[in-house]
Amino acid sequence: MAKDPGEVSVLLRAWHGGDDGAYREVSSILYSELRRQAAHVVRRRRPGTTMQATALVHETFMRLADAHRVDWQDRTHFLAVAAQTMRRVLVDMARAQSAVKRGERPPMVELDSNIAARSEEPLDLIALDKALEGLAAIDPRKVRVVELRYFAGLSVEETADTLHVSADTVRRDWRLARLWLLRAIEGGAP
Repeated sequence: MAKDPGEVSVLLRAWHGGDDGAYREVSSILYSELRRQAAHVVRRRRPGTTMQATALVHETFMRLADAHRVDWQDRTHFLAVAAQTMRRVLVDMARAQSAVKRGERPPMVELDSNIAARSEEPLDLIALDKALEGLAAIDPRKVRVVELRYFAGLSVEETADTLHVSADTVRRDWRLARLWLLRAIEGGAP
């Protein structure tokens, strides 16, 4: 099993070139990293929701299996796309559960203190997604910062490297995005 980030990049390029074996190897290398992040995300969900971390990772990898046409750059690029995919899986699940349970509140997710600076209540995952879509119309980079930091669990430095910006820019975007999202979710003017 390759552990060197350079080897992961080589495998990602091979996958892009059509080598399904490279996808399987990348999956096995990055599985535990995504599993840890998925466990973190799932723990923040409201008790009683049914998604398990393993199921979240498996669904994410299933959706990524057809992404061989993506021109993968490196490990952080893969994790960035995986973060977007994980977000879509969680939102799709929340919408499906909401449709099944008409009249009940949508599934909730508790955002860690890095995002929920003022709120101790779990946030509505569908409302978070809608707020992220609103923010994307104004500043797509801030949405990418949230996805990379929250869903992929990347550090400030890894996020900066992925987005090709400075760590200070990531910190500023992260802080402003958190405030914007909280105001949007709480119903105030962002």
